[in-house]
Amino acid sequence: MRRCGDFIPAIFSPRSFTLTHKAYDMYQRIVVKLGTSVLTGGTPQLNQPHMVELTRQCAALYRQGKDVIVCTSGAIAAGRERLDFPKLPDTVSNKQMLAAVGQSRLMLLWERFFAIFGIHVGQILLTRADTESRRRFLNAQDTIQTLLARRIIPVINENDAVATEEIKMGDNDNLSALAAILSGADLLLLLTDQPGLFTADPRANPNAQLIPEVHTIDETLRQLAGGSVSGLGKGGMATKLHAADVARRAGTDVMIAAGQAPDVILRAVAGEKIGTRFPALEHPLESRKRWIFAGPKPPGRVVVDDGAADALRGNGRSLLPAGITQIKGQFQRGDTISILNQAGTELARGIARYASADLTKICGCQSAEIAGRLGYNYGPVAVHRNDMILV
Repeated sequence: MRRCGDFIPAIFSPRSFTLTHKAYDMYQRIVVKLGTSVLTGGTPQLNQPHMVELTRQCAALYRQGKDVIVCTSGAIAAGRERLDFPKLPDTVSNKQMLAAVGQSRLMLLWERFFAIFGIHVGQILLTRADTESRRRFLNAQDTIQTLLARRIIPVINENDAVATEEIKMGDNDNLSALAAILSGADLLLLLTDQPGLFTADPRANPNAQLIPEVHTIDETLRQLAGGSVSGLGKGGMATKLHAADVARRAGTDVMIAAGQAPDVILRAVAGEKIGTRFPALEHPLESRKRWIFAGPKPPGRVVVDDGAADALRGNGRSLLPAGITQIKGQFQRGDTISILNQAGTELARGIARYASADLTKICGCQSAEIAGRLGYNYGPVAVHRNDMILV
């Protein structure tokens, strides 16, 4: 993530945005979380003109070469609107029914709005199970990275139509933190119906002051967080605070800001002091590598030849199947494995891109031969250098 010190203030207007300061390249990959209250403007139905305006800002970033991921709420609200606001008991099955009706409607709108700017979008629906299984976590990560590589904007939502209380994220704030981790985002922008985090509840205390930046999240700060103002969504300031803590620990800057503010997305990405900012605690690559090293004992090991060992240690390369000479133990795609040299010394640990059964079939072969041997492939590497730590 590129950071910058001194800069000249940005110049902006609701419909035009002229950036003049040097912090413009501060963020390259951005997750924009849009709460139900932002999409509806506090009304029972989706505010389509404002959705187009939010799309315009995302499109402006896209045209500048930045990666944008949209984490959207609003499926249940869209379902209620589509069915002419039926009066239903507040049960899980009714919410799932509304989400099933509304999700297709919500995605149709996002696809239509981004098409105005000539941009393709791809839908990703997630549940808690996708985060607890490392293999499914890795699959979701692959999907997001591939969409971004093809310049397609991922539109992520919780799979409310099939999720139960046991597997639900609980709110899209936490889902957006997961999206930031999966994508390796520089910035998570949580847009809500409040300008940010205050020293007191602004609904009850007119003297409450906006907190511009937070470096420590403690119990005192958590007590400042209130509930949802609109009552339309599941998340309030408390869930945003939790999501901010998760994302910043993974190396992502977080900002909470008002979704109705003029050019809020562009201003936040430009580094303007808007809302409440939570600086990242560490670089995401180092955070991931520390997790790999401190995680559970690897269930399997691979032995590499001298050429691969030199490439890993001396050149910081990924591990290719061609350099693997032996597979020890059983492991699944997404498991952490040990990488040993010919003498049996551990060189590194990393996340396996292939299961042990697959690596047994492709070890020693060139990357171009993987699909021919397996009938499919998950890419040319056995362990990517970004998912590896030298011991």
